[in-house]
Amino acid sequence: MRPRYRFDDFTVSPARRLLVRGTEPVPLIPRYFDLLVLLLERRHQALHRREIRDAVWSDVVVSDGALSQAVRTLRRALGDDRREPSFIRTVSRHGYRFVHEPVLEEADDAPLRSAAQVRPPAADRDPFEAALAVLLAPGALREGDAEQEERRSAAEALHALGTSEAVRRLDRRPGHATARALLRDARWDVPGAGQVPLLGVPGAFASVAALAMLRFRRALRLAGSRWTAAASGGAMAGAVAGLIGGTALALARDAPAARNAPVALCVIGAVVGGVGAAGVGAGLAAAEVLARSFRSLALASFGALGGGFVGGLAHGIGRSTLGGLFGGDFSSVGGGLEGVVLGAAAGLGYALATPRPGGGMATPRGPDRVRAAIMTGLTCALAGVALTFLGGHLAGASLNFLARSFEGSELRLEPLALLLGERELGPLSRGVLAAWEGMLFGLGLVLGLTRRPG
Repeated sequence: MRPRYRFDDFTVSPARRLLVRGTEPVPLIPRYFDLLVLLLERRHQALHRREIRDAVWSDVVVSDGALSQAVRTLRRALGDDRREPSFIRTVSRHGYRFVHEPVLEEADDAPLRSAAQVRPPAADRDPFEAALAVLLAPGALREGDAEQEERRSAAEALHALGTSEAVRRLDRRPGHATARALLRDARWDVPGAGQVPLLGVPGAFASVAALAMLRFRRALRLAGSRWTAAASGGAMAGAVAGLIGGTALALARDAPAARNAPVALCVIGAVVGGVGAAGVGAGLAAAEVLARSFRSLALASFGALGGGFVGGLAHGIGRSTLGGLFGGDFSSVGGGLEGVVLGAAAGLGYALATPRPGGGMATPRGPDRVRAAIMTGLTCALAGVALTFLGGHLAGASLNFLARSFEGSELRLEPLALLLGERELGPLSRGVLAAWEGMLFGLGLVLGLTRRPG
């Protein structure tokens, strides 16, 4: 059993999940309580921000802003001063450390007080009203990250105190519609939080609109921060696929162009994979933020939208550019259909590999992350094979079509087809090539998408 900690006038009981000052409990949301316990357990060392995020927020991706807000809340609860800290000190460019001495440890299976149980909060320090004052402050959807984090902290604290009572006290106070939306959004992150109805209550339309705007803005922020990682993963996967394919082509065909194939196909693969993964990754990140229910359907749908958008855009630009420069019809180059199918497959595979009944952003680590990448890769490989039989063209088949369109081009993929017993890219070789591309695309996409910030 974890020990109980006593310092100054405070008692921290991990078994009861209580922070007590004297005889009065100090309300903390679960994650902030976990942070305090972690700082106490490892008080003899300075904890890096990454260590703290991995320990306290292991199931979600959070920014340094969320961690800073958590520390600010703990300091307020302890009556600490950031400039002259008695309890939690900021270690510049590193993290935080609990510095108060002494800290006494004792068994956590005895009553907190021998003479009396901990009293409820005093009437003049109503925790509901303190948190509601923060939640109902004007400008809830317009202020910066620090203010938003403070309001979310207040919403989570209200859920920890009692959702139904918090909803009842909102009533028709000024700003209640936006506050209700913040409560509704925060309930997914507090275990045991109750329902926050939006329909059939005063200001229902305003609450629904505020919730939609809140999630849309968060989707933009997270999609912007995660799509680069997804794009990098897709670019790496595309580069590997192109390098291996180009090397095989160089070995199978003795021609000057074939000798340059590894570098050329590596660059082409990196560009195609990076662009495709950027679109699909942005769609998946947006789905995880916006959709709390029907997560699998949302991931598949948003992945298809993101993939279809970048695929269609790339197809249109490539077709018009090549047609304008060289003439001819380049409609067989892959684009929108391929993006839709691969994006949907990636979303479905990712959803199956990272189930989250309560919605939210999955953050698998270690073997779970590898399994998620492999499952997504397999679904993308199956989608690639299906596209082949539907007449679609992924990167390899599109490249071969372009090479055949220019007389004298030596960068054709027929030598790879010969390895599979076909004289040219037929159904078998196209299917194998599409499965290979799809597999690596799914792997790279998910490994990039789930990379935790350093």
